[in-house]
Amino acid sequence: MERFINLLIIDDDEKTQRGLKEILSGSGNNTLIVNTISEALPVLKKKEIGVLLIDIDNPSFEGFEIFKTIKEVSFIKNIYIIVITNNSNSGVKMVKGLNEGAIDFITKPFNPNLILAKIEVYKTLFYKDQRINQLLNNIFPETVLEDLNRNGKFSPKRVENGVVLFTDFVSFSQKSSKIKPLQLLKKLEYYFTQFDEITGRYKLEKIKTIGDSYMVIGGVTEKNEEPAIRACLAALEIRNFMINEKSLAEAMNLDYWEIRIGIHMGPLVAGIIGAKKYSFDVWGDTVNIASRAEQHASSNSINITDVVANKISKYFDIHTRGKVDIKKRGGNVEMFYVEQLKHEYSLYTEGKIANGELRSLCELSNVDSAHMRKDLLNRLKAFLPEEIVYHDLAHTLNVEKAALRFAKLEGLDEEEILILQTAVLYHDTGYIINNVDNESFAINLAKNNLPKYGYSQAQIDQIIQIIEATQHNHKVPVTLLEQIMCDADHDYFGRADYYAVAKKLRMELENYGLKMTNKEWVIFQINYLEKTHVYYTETAKNIRLFGKNLRIQELKKILKYEEEAESRQ
Repeated sequence: MERFINLLIIDDDEKTQRGLKEILSGSGNNTLIVNTISEALPVLKKKEIGVLLIDIDNPSFEGFEIFKTIKEVSFIKNIYIIVITNNSNSGVKMVKGLNEGAIDFITKPFNPNLILAKIEVYKTLFYKDQRINQLLNNIFPETVLEDLNRNGKFSPKRVENGVVLFTDFVSFSQKSSKIKPLQLLKKLEYYFTQFDEITGRYKLEKIKTIGDSYMVIGGVTEKNEEPAIRACLAALEIRNFMINEKSLAEAMNLDYWEIRIGIHMGPLVAGIIGAKKYSFDVWGDTVNIASRAEQHASSNSINITDVVANKISKYFDIHTRGKVDIKKRGGNVEMFYVEQLKHEYSLYTEGKIANGELRSLCELSNVDSAHMRKDLLNRLKAFLPEEIVYHDLAHTLNVEKAALRFAKLEGLDEEEILILQTAVLYHDTGYIINNVDNESFAINLAKNNLPKYGYSQAQIDQIIQIIEATQHNHKVPVTLLEQIMCDADHDYFGRADYYAVAKKLRMELENYGLKMTNKEWVIFQINYLEKTHVYYTETAKNIRLFGKNLRIQELKKILKYEEEAESRQ
């Protein structure tokens, strides 16, 4: 698995810059160079710098106090600082640097093997830090982690209008007894992963799963408005997903699972419990009533209490089902079934997905990029001709992955990533109908489709410009997003799987009548890689140019072999 990291060198000596860049090239290192601290600060604010190397013998070095500033402004707080100094000046300066926050040192003249070994150690620590942060984010809500980092503890919190959503599977005990344990686990993982994706889009917080039960809260850990509406939107998607799964299973004469969903809103207390194994949880009568609502739901239905109904009835079609007794607590609560969104608040007026107006009310992004992506990938999967074996769905997903990698290394913000990712997903859709002027179809499709998902005209115009940058006869890409698009499209030129991908391109060209001998194919590749293609971003040059040049050398050796074989015939 490829892993990439930004390394930043602060040194105004060109010889040192060249030497370090040469040593650090490859191995997933995106090596950035600036001359002074003042040039470094904007980079540190915008980009995720894992390791920083700073020359403390540099005349512009402002003193070790700058290490504190570096850590304060850094995009990430676990940045590893390595000081560079001359052998003759080692001693006191290095000790001072280590005392002030540096983690290690390297000396001039450079020992390449020692430098690489040290960098690999701190890259490994950086990746571990990232993994730990990722795991913590999976365990605790973001606001809880902020409190823990800031105060070292999370104080119990009471909210008056927290929302609790429960799901469980109908007749789970009977169904699970007929399935092997591993198959059962995989099935639960498949469904819960889908639920995680859906609830995450609506800024809800999963609390836990207990067996087949899935519990989510809203209005407790996040700041978005209308938690009841967001919970019902998520419930609607979960229910519709399960109904689609049922229809597919019935068509294939397979067993299927059905779901019950219950939602209630009321007072909650949130907190962390445990001394060795921490757990974030919520308590209160609201949890019990939400659980009761779920238990009294019928198959593939959403059962809500009157409190929730009062909050969402303007936007959803609901109908009453009468009062339901609450065990242990006593008394009863009037409950309702949620059928669908009202047409005036739904995308395509289908009653399934919220439109821009309702998303804005819930302080969600006006752009529903998740459904755009899902619908577009389904279109590619269904309509791409069989002859398209290179510009296929896998190609689009690979370009998307590369673009997101570049976006992270370049420090793009959420809006820029949205624009870039959308352009990537659309850029090859034209192959559905045309393998020559495919960009024109992609542009028209984007113009017609994207407004339905809440994209503004300014966003669509920018997406079109990025798609146009991929045309062979187009001018050199100018903006960073255009450059990333072009670089991501040819990311595989510098990857180890180049030949496997290039083989698919040859097959596609042959499918459309362009057949080449082995020698012609090798010449075609060399000419394109060496004379036509360029990487535009510094990031792509750093992490892919070395591999691309290796491909050129390898292809030239293959060409020489082909020519020798030809001469022997």
